[in-house]
Amino acid sequence: MKVGVFLASLRLDTREALKEVGKMGADGVQLMVVGGDLDPDNLSRSGREDLVRFISTLGLEISALCGDLGGEGYRDPSDIEWRIDRTKQIFDLSLDLKTAIVTTHIGVIPEDENDRAWKTMQEALEELGSYAETRELCLAAETGPEEPGLMRRFLGTIKNEGIRINYDPANLVMRGFDPLAGVDTLKDYIVHTHAKDGLDPEKGSEEVPLGKGDVPLDEYIKALREIGYEGYLTIERETGEDPVGDVRRAIRFLRDLIG
Repeated sequence: MKVGVFLASLRLDTREALKEVGKMGADGVQLMVVGGDLDPDNLSRSGREDLVRFISTLGLEISALCGDLGGEGYRDPSDIEWRIDRTKQIFDLSLDLKTAIVTTHIGVIPEDENDRAWKTMQEALEELGSYAETRELCLAAETGPEEPGLMRRFLGTIKNEGIRINYDPANLVMRGFDPLAGVDTLKDYIVHTHAKDGLDPEKGSEEVPLGKGDVPLDEYIKALREIGYEGYLTIERETGEDPVGDVRRAIRFLRDLIG
């Protein structure tokens, strides 16, 4: 497995953050590409080529893009066409940046298959999955809002290989779900992971530095190995007053765990 860093976690300018990650000894970075200088609307063709070269000179690769559009994901029919078009634009950016994975939050999956949001999400992801699959890309839905069994049931209705999973164990723990059982449930879909920690609901559902929460990280990595996962453990730190220090310590922590 490789160790990555979600670049936005550092809360620095893009180039400064990339240089910092290069010094930390990570293998790659995940880039947020909604808003800011890496948005498809703001990154020219030459800018994309230059970014790929710059990241390579630092000894890094791009593990994935984050194309999270916020709001309700793909649940709301009133703006679904805009969301589909924007996601396709991000897929096109991912081709230029030479990475096959775009992660996002797809929205809370309803329990009832007759719920209007179920059909809206299903139709949108069918279209996006097909668009991705023909380009050898995928849209990786992040775990968290629902238990893994429901997510698997929903993804089982998508008739293409373009919709996969970005597995975030902390999101599951902070909602009271078992992150280890979830690995086995979603094993056929996992293509990228976030290395993040958090406290369970009885302790406040708070995100904390890696190794300080209720994600059993040694058992989690063992579970990933058992399903044959060899991709990225991408560190994400959303809170805290020392993000650079937290990420640096998280890299050392993961290196010790994975050997």
